[in-house]
Amino acid sequence: MQAKGFCLGRTTNNVAEYTGLVRALEAALHIGADHITVFSDSELLVRQINGQYKVKSAQIKPLFNQAMDILAGFRGWQVQHVTRDKNKHADELVNAALDRGCDVDQTPATRKRYGVKPVRLGVLISGGGRTMLNILDAIEKDGLPAQITLVVSSRSTVAGVERARNAGLDVAIVRTKDFADVDAFSKRVEQELVAAEVDLVVQGGWLCLWKIPKPYANRVMNIHPALLPSFGGKGMWGHHVHEAVLKVGCKVSGCTVHFCTDEYDNGPIIVQRTCDVKEDDTANTLAARVFEQECIAFPQAIRLFAEGRLQVQDGIVRIRP
Repeated sequence: MQAKGFCLGRTTNNVAEYTGLVRALEAALHIGADHITVFSDSELLVRQINGQYKVKSAQIKPLFNQAMDILAGFRGWQVQHVTRDKNKHADELVNAALDRGCDVDQTPATRKRYGVKPVRLGVLISGGGRTMLNILDAIEKDGLPAQITLVVSSRSTVAGVERARNAGLDVAIVRTKDFADVDAFSKRVEQELVAAEVDLVVQGGWLCLWKIPKPYANRVMNIHPALLPSFGGKGMWGHHVHEAVLKVGCKVSGCTVHFCTDEYDNGPIIVQRTCDVKEDDTANTLAARVFEQECIAFPQAIRLFAEGRLQVQDGIVRIRP
């Protein structure tokens, strides 16, 4: 049995009910169902779908029409009303999606292997793909409950593209120079992620600003080679960061995994790890020591996400036990 809970964000009850119905019908088509029975605790929705009530709301009509079009693709279907007390599993899925801030997918076979459903990752790269390989290694050797379903590269000739393909991963090239503006670029990135059914986006050496769409709010992670909010912002990447740390004489540095916003190196902090800064450090030696911590921090953050333990409240990540 497959079960999914969808996080729709803030909306009205009627819109949420119909949007949930449409997403559920699309999921049923995706797995090849030909006869379905829909159970809903919305008596109004059930009566409207069954033709007993007309849909009068201009906001609901497009969703109603979309649902009816999808239903027409099944060989047989019925929609039945159930009271909420008989729909407890649906409530559990909804609460899990709300707590996690994204869709949840429960499949017994995968839960048995990992204890939780593996997260479908989309990895964004602009260079050599070291972070991508680190995550892949954590999946294969450490049982990280995740699978890389797509790699998006902002450059076509970087080493990370070849490394991803050699690892058998699907790669999409989305270059900023091929688009008129950041909106068009961002839309194409989103289209690639949605097509691959990505649950969590991981930025691994991604150097492009893109506008994160609402469905991916708190579903895009980045790792920064310093302890944010210090040494972050536009232009602060790679050795530029380590040189800045050394220039002001910091005694401790490290890395930060955070959820992304539309600002460089901004967003709720998930995991931070530290390392000493030595008196004879160069940018290269410090970078190597920080990367050792990155190899621990990013898989840790992904695991917490997969386990549904991350909750963002007032701009702060709370890690549930």
